Amino acid sequence: MRAVIVDYHKGNLRSVERGLAGAGMEARVTDDASAVAAADVVVLPGVGAFADAATTLTELGLDDAVRRAVDGGAAFLGICLGMHLMFEAGEEHAPEGGPLPRGLGLIPGTVAALPRRDAAGRAYKVPHVGWNSVEHDGAALFEGIPSGEHFYFTHSFAAPDGPATIGTTVHAAPFTSAVQVPGRPVWGVQFHPEKSSDAGARLLRTFVRLASDAR
Repeated sequence: MRAVIVDYHKGNLRSVERGLAGAGMEARVTDDASAVAAADVVVLPGVGAFADAATTLTELGLDDAVRRAVDGGAAFLGICLGMHLMFEAGEEHAPEGGPLPRGLGLIPGTVAALPRRDAAGRAYKVPHVGWNSVEHDGAALFEGIPSGEHFYFTHSFAAPDGPATIGTTVHAAPFTSAVQVPGRPVWGVQFHPEKSSDAGARLLRTFVRLASDAR
């Protein structure tokens, strides 16, 4: 399989590369739009802000390349900011009074700020950094991982709930922590599997198998 990690000059590319290698997938780190468009497997990591990342993807022609790959049947995994970019739009670093930065549009909805207080008025730290549980109902990406397992998070914004939601976490309020485009080998996770010990390694191995099955 031609597997790529999209280098849009944001984030922890090497740790993702090592995580995938440990899961049995050799992936090329690249910002070459033609290589991304032709890939069988696309992984979109990222650390940073939605607006900056979306702008860079567009400037490099990587947004259209990712869409072409996914439309052609490529398996896809978005990690943290990479999951946010799967959505239509994001509020993070949006220009005041201007239009919201546009994402890839693979999933409808807008990524918004995490709440800082729960329904009872208790304060929560944002950014949400550290280990937290992910509740799921047996989605294929979580094969062999019990619902309630802990993964490592670091973020201040969260994706909306919707038909694509396959995992949920609570920090002040419930938020979507894993998604799948219904009926397609296209997933995203809010947490960092490459930093999530055995559970994260198991999830990456499952992704590699599912990506292979999708071909």
